[in-house]
Amino acid sequence: DDLVIERDGATVVIDSTSLEFLNGSEIDFSDELIGAAFKINNPNATSGCGCGTSFSI
Repeated sequence: DDLVIERDGATVVIDSTSLEFLNGSEIDFSDELIGAAFKINNPNATSGCGCGTSFSI
């Protein structure tokens, strides 16, 4: 089953497989001049790319 989170007018859907990798993560939305995007702060990540799009566990 997917987890559906609704907060501040946004809806985020996380599938059950990804949920274990995102446990304890914070999701934020950034709206800047270069674009808008969700930012994920994952305390379980051991490394990440410079742009913040992907990470390793």
